[in-house]
Amino acid sequence: MKLMWRYLMRYKKLLVLDFFCVFGFILIELGLPTLLAKMIDEGIPTKNTQLIYQQGLGMIGIVAVGIILNICLGLIGARITTNVVRDIRDDLFARLQNFSHSEYEKLGVSSLITRTTNDPYQIMLFLGMVLRIGFMTPMMFVASLYLVMRTSPSLSLTVLIALPFLLAGIVLIARISEPLSQKQQKNLDRINSIMRENLTGLRVIRAFVNEKHEEKRFGTVNEAYADSSKKLFKLMVAAQPGFTFLFNIVMVIVIWIGAKQIDAGSLQVGNLIAFIEYIFHALFSFMMFATVFMSFPRANVSAQRVQEAFDIPISIASPQNGVEKTVTQGVVEFQNVTFAYPGYTESPVIRNINFTARPGETVAFIGSTGSGKSTLIQLIPRFFDVTKGQVLIDGVDVRDYDLASLRQKIGYIPQKAVLFTGTIADNLRQGKADATEAELAEAAEIAQAAEFIAEKPHKFQEQLAEGGANFSGGQKQRLAIARAIIRKPAIYIFDDSFSALDYKTDVTLRNRLKQETLNSTVLIVAQRISTIMHADQIIVLNEGEMVAKGTHQELLKTSEIYYDIAASQLTEEELA
Repeated sequence: MKLMWRYLMRYKKLLVLDFFCVFGFILIELGLPTLLAKMIDEGIPTKNTQLIYQQGLGMIGIVAVGIILNICLGLIGARITTNVVRDIRDDLFARLQNFSHSEYEKLGVSSLITRTTNDPYQIMLFLGMVLRIGFMTPMMFVASLYLVMRTSPSLSLTVLIALPFLLAGIVLIARISEPLSQKQQKNLDRINSIMRENLTGLRVIRAFVNEKHEEKRFGTVNEAYADSSKKLFKLMVAAQPGFTFLFNIVMVIVIWIGAKQIDAGSLQVGNLIAFIEYIFHALFSFMMFATVFMSFPRANVSAQRVQEAFDIPISIASPQNGVEKTVTQGVVEFQNVTFAYPGYTESPVIRNINFTARPGETVAFIGSTGSGKSTLIQLIPRFFDVTKGQVLIDGVDVRDYDLASLRQKIGYIPQKAVLFTGTIADNLRQGKADATEAELAEAAEIAQAAEFIAEKPHKFQEQLAEGGANFSGGQKQRLAIARAIIRKPAIYIFDDSFSALDYKTDVTLRNRLKQETLNSTVLIVAQRISTIMHADQIIVLNEGEMVAKGTHQELLKTSEIYYDIAASQLTEEELA
């Protein structure tokens, strides 16, 4: 509830206006039966037409004002709730941008999607009920109860007797509904997870003819969600008839006792009619408040899930007064670096890595699958923090840098080319937001992407499908390389970024890159010897350890692991 209240407090003026509309609406609703009672008891028996007309016009005026206030109440409530859910999503999305890989692993990507979309929506629905009904019903109940007791103390006892039963029902339903709501949201997380896996892995599923298996897997989770939803909705649906039944019993008793009192002359007809109206408002308000109260557990579960995402500690964040500028540009040093994933400190992925890369040099990393190549270079932009040792850029520990300034020095091309929905120009400008058309063309030419871009009907304005699905793997890699080139960074990191290119394109691209990166530090992770054989320094990794370092010719003579990799890819003449 603290989360919801905190966001509501951002709109204090609208809340005050909402409260004013609620208060005015209550006065009007309770004023109608009071005027009606006076018309029946004083106007009709004495045939005082002037009084009847006055009361009638007053009732019409009250109804008109009530309609206006009710419309205003709806508009204000909608404005507040939509603003609140917008703010929650904006703040949560901004928070997620600062998450490291370990935070994403703790909560799960699918769960975070649900927490950003469905959970704020549940909060919005609940707050809509609170602003329209939750504020009104307590005040309406208290005011109605006061008028009930003032009109006929003896008849008011029937209402007081019914209240404990209503209250017990509300508490019972709230206790049952909360665990059901938690189960429902967890099942929704699982649905999102399976949907995400299925859509991203659709080709693999079809290739192995696993459509039926996936349908069964999804059906199981979907059935679990439907089952928890049915139980929750049945509980809510069962509550309404139960309250209505109790409500009708109270009304029957009131009319029966009231009729006797009228017959005895201790109660007037108008007062009985007004009393029935007051009771109706009191009990109906209580029932509506019960509906709000029963909806609270579900909204509370969603609020707790959102708050959990806000509260999770961020492991990688910018330090206060972090370094933004340095004298040198592009010097990368690893000093006794050891890294283990959080929770696996006894099993380091890389151990005791030492090397230095300077501007104008190309340093390459090669090794078997799982040797720690990609993990090692991901320590440079601080996607992970080292467990032991230091990663220095320009003499400064990466942990002492302002994160934005650190990453501004780096042009990172990931192993899997990630492109975003939009135009080619939009994707390239993620490297440099204010890049000109000339800069786009130059980066595309260096990355060997100019030719296929020129063949597109809309050139740089060609639209990419989600994930760049309408481009080949090689085209996506070249666009990702162009995106890094356009920012002209001090450090280039190529994480196996040439794997989808044919040999001719690979050679041409590397030759153009060599001219472009004369004053930059280039780090390359590769599986192909041909990609790295001209590097100034090649580091061979095996099971997380640096087992050899040198040039291509040196390693052929001194490293058995490197020689075996080279022998599997090169001819005997090339090995000589």
